[in-house]
Amino acid sequence: MLFAVEEINNSTDLLPGISLGYEIYDTCSSIARGVKVALALSNGNEEIIVPSEAPCTKSAQVQAIMGETSSSPCMAIATVIGPFHIPMISHFATCACLSDKVKYPSFLRTIPSDYYQSRALAQLVRYFGWTWVGALRTNDGYGNNGMATFIETAEQLGICLEYSVAFYRTDPPEKIQQVINLIRHSTSKVIVTFLSAKEVYILIKELAQHNLTGYQWVGTEAWISDSKTAVKDKHHILDGAIGLFIPKAHVSGMKEFMLDVKPLNSSGNELFTEFWEELFSCKFSQSGLSDDNEKECTGDEDITEVHNSFTDMSLMPIFNNVYKGVYAVAHALHNILGCNTTCNNKVLLDPFTILHQIKNIRFKTKEGDEVYFDENGDPAAKYEIINWQPTLNGIVDFVTVGLYDASLPADRQMNLENKTIVWAKNSPQVPLSVCSEKCPPGTRKVLQKGKPVCCYDCIRCAEGEFSNVTDSTTCERCPPEFWSNEKRDACVKKETEFLSYEEIMGCLLTVTSLFGTCMTCLVACIFFRYRKTPIVRANNTELSFLLLFSLTLCFLCSLTFIGRPSQWSCMLRHTAFGITFVLCISCVLGKTIVVLMAFRATLPGGNVMKWFGPVQQRLSVVGFTLIQVLICILWLTISPPFPYKNLKQFNNKIIIECALGSAIGFWAVLGYIGLLALLCFVLAFLARKLPDNFNEAKFITFSMLIFCAVWITFIPAYVSSPGKFSVAVEIFAILASSFGLLICIFVPKCYIVLLKPEKNTKKNVMGKGLPKQGWAFLHLLLVVSFSQAEELVCRQRGNLENPQLLKDGDIMLGGILSFHNNWENRHHTYMHKPLPLQCTSLNFRSFQFAQAMLFAIDEINNSTDLLPGISLGYKMYDSCGSISVGVKGALALTNGNEEVFRPSEMPCTRPAQVQAILGESNSSPCMAISTVIGPFHIPLISHFATCACLSDKVKYPSFLRTIPSDYHQSRALAQLVKHFGWTWVGALRSNDDYGNNGMATFIETAEQLGICLEYSVSFYRTDPLEKIRQVINVIMASTSKVIITFLGPKELYVLMREMSEYNLTGYQWVGTEAWIFDSKTAAVNKHHILDGAIGLSIPEAHVSGMKEFMLDVKPLNSSGNELFTEFWETLFNCKFNQSDLSDGNEKVCTGDEDINEIQNSFTDMSLMPIFNNVYKGVYAVAHALHNILSCNRTCNNKVQLDPYMILQHIRKIQFKTKEGDEVYFNENGDPAAKYEIINWQPTQNGIVDFVTVGLYDASLPADRQMNIENKTIIWAQNSLQVPLSVCSENCPPGTRKVLQKGKPVCCYNCIQCAEGEFNNVTDSITCERCPPEFWSNEKRDACVKMEAEFLSYGEIMGCLLTAASLFGTCMTCLVAYIFFRYRKTPIVRANNAELSFLLLFSLTLCFLCSLTFIGQPSEWSCMLRHTAFGITFVLCVSCVLGKTIVVLMAFRATLPGSNVMKWFGPVQQRLSVVGFTLIQVLICILWLTISPPFPFKNFKDFKDKIIIECALGSAIGFWAVLGYIGLLALLCFVLAFLARKLPDNFNEAKFITFSMLIFCAVWITFIPAYVSSPGKFSVAVEIFAILASSFGLLICIFIPKCYIILLKPEKNTKKSIMGKGGPRTM
Repeated sequence: MLFAVEEINNSTDLLPGISLGYEIYDTCSSIARGVKVALALSNGNEEIIVPSEAPCTKSAQVQAIMGETSSSPCMAIATVIGPFHIPMISHFATCACLSDKVKYPSFLRTIPSDYYQSRALAQLVRYFGWTWVGALRTNDGYGNNGMATFIETAEQLGICLEYSVAFYRTDPPEKIQQVINLIRHSTSKVIVTFLSAKEVYILIKELAQHNLTGYQWVGTEAWISDSKTAVKDKHHILDGAIGLFIPKAHVSGMKEFMLDVKPLNSSGNELFTEFWEELFSCKFSQSGLSDDNEKECTGDEDITEVHNSFTDMSLMPIFNNVYKGVYAVAHALHNILGCNTTCNNKVLLDPFTILHQIKNIRFKTKEGDEVYFDENGDPAAKYEIINWQPTLNGIVDFVTVGLYDASLPADRQMNLENKTIVWAKNSPQVPLSVCSEKCPPGTRKVLQKGKPVCCYDCIRCAEGEFSNVTDSTTCERCPPEFWSNEKRDACVKKETEFLSYEEIMGCLLTVTSLFGTCMTCLVACIFFRYRKTPIVRANNTELSFLLLFSLTLCFLCSLTFIGRPSQWSCMLRHTAFGITFVLCISCVLGKTIVVLMAFRATLPGGNVMKWFGPVQQRLSVVGFTLIQVLICILWLTISPPFPYKNLKQFNNKIIIECALGSAIGFWAVLGYIGLLALLCFVLAFLARKLPDNFNEAKFITFSMLIFCAVWITFIPAYVSSPGKFSVAVEIFAILASSFGLLICIFVPKCYIVLLKPEKNTKKNVMGKGLPKQGWAFLHLLLVVSFSQAEELVCRQRGNLENPQLLKDGDIMLGGILSFHNNWENRHHTYMHKPLPLQCTSLNFRSFQFAQAMLFAIDEINNSTDLLPGISLGYKMYDSCGSISVGVKGALALTNGNEEVFRPSEMPCTRPAQVQAILGESNSSPCMAISTVIGPFHIPLISHFATCACLSDKVKYPSFLRTIPSDYHQSRALAQLVKHFGWTWVGALRSNDDYGNNGMATFIETAEQLGICLEYSVSFYRTDPLEKIRQVINVIMASTSKVIITFLGPKELYVLMREMSEYNLTGYQWVGTEAWIFDSKTAAVNKHHILDGAIGLSIPEAHVSGMKEFMLDVKPLNSSGNELFTEFWETLFNCKFNQSDLSDGNEKVCTGDEDINEIQNSFTDMSLMPIFNNVYKGVYAVAHALHNILSCNRTCNNKVQLDPYMILQHIRKIQFKTKEGDEVYFNENGDPAAKYEIINWQPTQNGIVDFVTVGLYDASLPADRQMNIENKTIIWAQNSLQVPLSVCSENCPPGTRKVLQKGKPVCCYNCIQCAEGEFNNVTDSITCERCPPEFWSNEKRDACVKMEAEFLSYGEIMGCLLTAASLFGTCMTCLVAYIFFRYRKTPIVRANNAELSFLLLFSLTLCFLCSLTFIGQPSEWSCMLRHTAFGITFVLCVSCVLGKTIVVLMAFRATLPGSNVMKWFGPVQQRLSVVGFTLIQVLICILWLTISPPFPFKNFKDFKDKIIIECALGSAIGFWAVLGYIGLLALLCFVLAFLARKLPDNFNEAKFITFSMLIFCAVWITFIPAYVSSPGKFSVAVEIFAILASSFGLLICIFIPKCYIILLKPEKNTKKSIMGKGGPRTM
C-alpha cells in the first residue's frame, strides 16, 4: 500500500500536486476491533467541542479504506460504514456474500468473488472424476458462503459430500478432535477446503499427531500458494495439494520497496520496534533481553541475510491487489478533481462521489493489468491452478498446472496439463475418490438407502434388459425379437422354437405316427386277405375299410403339425385333422347304427334294414363329413389360421406357432367332432348288452370311451401347455385316439382271424356268451397345510402467563391462537424491567377457531363411544400475532405457571400440563413453537400452518397438521398457471417462512413447467410505506398480467389499499388458501382489485351443529375474563362501562345483544373447512387417547400418559368423522392433499361469490390430478375470456423460438424456418430438415414433394429442340433424295457417292439420337443416349475423314507417274470407316460393361427441385467417347486444312475444313457450357452441340453441291468440274 502511495505521490501524471497520506490501524484479527478502527477512520479520534445547537457531525477523515484481509471483518465493517458511502476496497476478502450491494453498498474488492472460485473448484473436482469428497470450512462468512456455493455447484455436477464440517481456529481442542475423527473414519480420499491459513496450521498439526497422510487436498487462494503454510507442513500432509490462486503478478520496484523496511520507522513507533525484533530475532536494549543467547538489535541488520515469511514474495498477486486498490482510488480522485497539469483543490470531496467514481473507473496499471469493477464491485475472475510439488531439498514448489478463466465459454474455462501434476504421496496417478465403483455395462445403479446419489449398488440388469454404457441408471428393454445375453450388455436374437423333426420329441411322434399308419395298413391287408370270412363280413366290410382308410389319414395328418409353421401348413393341419376325424367317427357311428339295425332286423317281423342299407350308410358318412368340410371352408374363408411369432410365452424364445385365426372356427371343428363322438358313445352304450358274438358294440363303446377321455383331457392340457408342447399335446391326442379306435375295434378281430381261426365261423359268430367286465375308479386326496403364517425451588423466570380461556378436565389440551393481531410498540430504556406486551386489534377468526375447538371437546365429552367417562379440558393462550409470545405460551402449557417446591435431591421436572397443543394458525409461529416443544415430544397440531418446511421431522418431530402442506399447493398452483397457458407471471410473497418457502417450491415447479417469473417480490405487513410502494412500482412497470401470491390476508389488505390509490386493476390474481376463500378479504376489496381471482382452497366442509355452537358465544364468558369483555364490546360495537364511551354515538353493552342481528367476520362461516381442520385435530387427539387408555365402555384411568406415546398414536390413527371425512397422517405428519379451485365471481349486489370451478387431488395420477370446468370461470374485469399473460406470443408453425438476450426462456422472438426446413407445431425451438425428396412450403409448416425436373417434350425448350432435330433429319433425307436423284451427274459421282450416302445416313442418325436426350431418363435411355451419340458421330466423322483422304489421294493420283489410289480405293475407304467406328463401339461396350450411365436424382443443384438426370457411371468412359470423337475430328480438320489450297473445282477440302472448324468450335465450347449448366440445361447444351455440329456438317459439305445441282445445273458437267477457273474465296 505504501509503495503505491509513494508511486502516486511521485507521479506527475496521476494527481499532480496532490499528496496522498494514510492512517493504518491494527485490528488484531478481531472483528469488534476492526469495526472500532473503521469508525475511527470515519470520525477521527479527537474530542470535538461543539455548541449545543450545532449538529454533532463532521466530514469523513479518510476518503477510502483499504482492507480487511478476511471476509467476516469486511462484512462487519462494510455494514457499519456502508450508510456513510465510504468506499472499502479489500484485496483478499473473497466471500460471495459481499457482492450483495443492498447489504454492503460501499464494498469493492480487487480479488475475485468466491462465487467463481467455488464453481471453479467444483469443476476441478469433477474434472478428475472425484464424486465422493469431504469438505472442511472455516466457521465464518468466508467459509460458510464459499462452501454453500461449492455444494450447490457440486450437486449440479453429480458430486457428493461425505461430510461438510465447519470449525474455527478459536474452537476448543475437542471440536478439532471431532474433525480429525471424522476424516479418519471417512472413505473419501479427497478433501475440499474453504479454510484460511490459520485454520490449516491448526489442522495439519493435529493430523500430524495422528499420522493422517495420503489425502488429496483441494484448496482455495487463502492457503494454496502460501509458502508459510508449506513451511509448517513438515510432515508432508499437504504434499500434492491442488487448488486455485490469483494469477502470478509482477510489479516493478515493489519487491525492493517492501524489503526496504526502515522507512516504516518513526519516532516512538512501538510497532516498528516489535516488527524489527521479530524480523531479525533480536532485541533492542530498551526492550530487555530475555536470555543470554538472544542477540541485541543494532538497527543496521541486513534483510537480505534472513529468510522468513516477510521476505517470501509468493503472495505477490495479493500485494498487486492492494496496489490496484490504491490506484483505483487515485484514478477516481484524479477524475473528481479534474486533474490535468494541476488538480482543483477547491472541489469538496464527498465519499458518495468517490464511491461512484471508483465503481466506474477503468484503467491499466504500468504492468498492463486492466482494472475495473462490475456492478457488484468485483473484478474479472481468473485463477491459476496450483499444484504442491515437493522437491528433493524438502521445499515445496508451487507449480502452475492450468488456468481457469470465468469469462470464457463453459467448455473452455478450464485448461489443465495432467502430465505435470504430482498427487498425494508423490504419486503420478490421479487418486480415486468415489463412494461406489463405476457400474460396468450389463448393470444399473441402485441408490443405497439413506446415502447420497453417489453411493449406489450395481445391480445386474434383469433378463430381457441390457445396458451397454458405464454407470447407467436404467436398463433398457431389448426389442421384441431379441433377448439379453449372459453379460446383459447386448441383445441377441431370440432362439426360435417349434416342434421340428430333428428333435427327439418330434422324432418320437413321427415314428409313432408312421407306426400307426403301418399298423393300420397291416390291419387293412389282413381284412382284405380274409374279406370273405364270416367275422369280416359280419362287421360291415365297406365301413370297416373306409374306417381303416380314415384312420390312416388320421395318423398321417399328425405329421402336418411337425415342422416350421407356414401359411399352408397352418391351414392344412387343423382342417385335415378335423375332416379326417369326422370321417373316422362317421364310420364308427355308421357301424354302431348298423349293429342296432341288424339286431332289430332279427326280431320277428323286423324290416328296419331297408331304412339303413348300404346306400344310407354311405350317405350318412358323406353327410356328416360334408358338414365338417363346410365348417372348415367357413373358417378358412373368414379368418384362417396363420403362422405367428409368440413373444409372450417365453422371455428368451420366440415360439413360432399357428395362431387359430378364428377361435370360434377351431372350437367349432373340435365341438362337432365331440358331438359325433358323444352320439356314437351313447348309441354304442345302449347296444352294449346285445349278444356279444353278434355285434361289436362293446368294443365301439370302449373305443369311444378312450376317444372322449383323450379329448376331454386334451383341452386343459392344450390350453396350459407352453410353446411346442401344446402342439405335442395335440399330436398325442390325435395318435392316442386313433390308436384307441384301431386297437379296440380291429385288434380283437385280427386276433380271431389270425390266432383263433376256429372261431371265425358263421356258427360261432351267431353263438352266445357274455364276459363280465368292470371298471374301478381311483380317488385323489388333497392335503392343505397352513403356516402361521417394548432440592430446590423450581421457579419460572419472567411474568406468569395466564390462559385466556380455561376449563378443567381429566385430560387437558392446550391451544395457542392469535386472539389479537398486533401489540403496542413501546420504547424500552432497559433501565427498568419491560412491561408485559399489550395486545391490540382483536381477531375474530381466532375466536372462531377457539369455538371450533370447544365444539369438538364438548362433543367428545358428551359422547359415550369416544373416551367414555373421561372429560377433556383446555387451556388457550393468546399469541397476539407474536412469535415470542407464542413460544412463551407453549412453555406455559408445557410447564404450568405455579411455583413448585422440590427437595434438593429431587429432579426439578414434572409431567407435561397438557397432552397436546392445538394451533397456531401461521407457519412461522408453529416453527418456533415446534422447535421448543419438539424435544419434549408434545404433539402440536395446526389447522392452518401450511409451510412445506414443517414436514421436516428432523427439525419439527412433534408437529402435525390437518391442512395439506404448501408443497402440494405450490405445485398445484404451478400446474393451474400452466393449465391456462400463463407463462409470464409476477409473484408476490410475504417475507416470512410461509411466503418464502411456498414461493420457492412454486418457482421450482414453474421452471420445470416452462413458466417464467417477471418478478418475485417479498414484503411484510410491518414494512415501511416506501417498501410497499416499491412493490406497487414493480407491478406497474411489469408486462405480465397474472400475479401469483403467497400472502396472508393482512399483507393483502396493505397491498390492496395502496393499489387502490394508484387505480391498479385488471390483473389476474392467483391466490392460496390463506385468502382465496376469506370473505373478510372480499369485503375489504371495495375497489374490485381482486375480482375474478382464482386459487386453491381446502374443500368445502359441513359439520352438523358447529355453526350454531360457534354463534352461541356466551359460554366463552367466565368470571373476571377480560378477553370476553373485549370480544363482546368489539363484536357488538358497544361498551359495558359508560365511563369508557369515547363519543356519544357509541352504545352501552347490556350483555343481552342478539348475534343474529349483526354481520361481520365472526358470523361469516366461509372458513368452515378450516374450522373443520380444528375439529379433526381435536378428534385425532381424542382417538389416540381412546386407544392408549384401552377404552371400551370405560377407560383405564391408571395408565400414565406420556406425550411421546400420544404422539406415536396420533401419527398412526385412521378414523372417519361423523360427516364421513377420513382422517390420517402420512410419515411427515401431513394429511392427504386435496383442494378446491375457487373463483371470485362478483354479483350484482357487490358481494363476491366463491364459486368452485374445479378440483385438485394430489393422490391421483399426474394427468388426472386437476379437473377444471373452464366454462364457469369469470376472469379479471368480469371477462369470460382467459386472460393472456405471456412474455412472447406463441410461435406459429413454420417458425422457431430464439431467446431474447439476457431475458428468461419465456421471452423469445419467432424466426421463420430456413428454406428446406419445416415445423408443424406451435412454439418449437427447432425446425426440422425436410426429407431428401421434399422441400418446405411457403409457410414452412409442411414439406411438399420437390418438383421433378428433366428436359421433357411438353415444355417449349424440348419442343424447339425436337423440332430442330426432326427438321435436320428431314433436311438430311431431302439432300439424300437429291443426291440419289442426281446420282449419275458428275458432281455427285466426283464426290465419292458411297461415302456421301453413308455420311448422310450417319447425319440422320446424329439428328435422331438427340431425341434420346429428351424425356424422363430411364435405365435404357441413359445407356442409349451417350453410346448412340458416340457411335453415330464417329461414323459421321469417319466418313468425312474418308472423303478428306480421298481428296488428297485423288490429287496425288493426277500427278504424272502417281499410283496412290490403289492404296485407298473403295475397299480401303469402307474398312477405314468400319475400323474407326469399331473402336468407338469397343469403348462404349467397355463403358457399359464396367460402369454404365444410370438415372440419378440430383438434389444438390437446386434446393427446391429434383433434377432427374443421367449419371455418367464412369466419367472416364464418357470423356473417352468424347475424346475419341475429338481426336478424329482434329485429324480430319488437319488433313482438310492441308488440302485447302488444292484446285477449288477439283476438291471439297475447303468445305470439309470449314465444317470441321465449326464441329471443333462447337464441342470445345460445349465442355465448359456442359459442366456449368444446371439441371436440364446441361442436357439442352449437349443436344444443341449435337444439332449444331450436325447442321454444320450437313450445310458445309452438302448444301453447296445441292445448290449447283438444283440451281446451277450448267456447272454440273465433267468439263466444269475438271476446269481451272473459279472463285478464290467463299
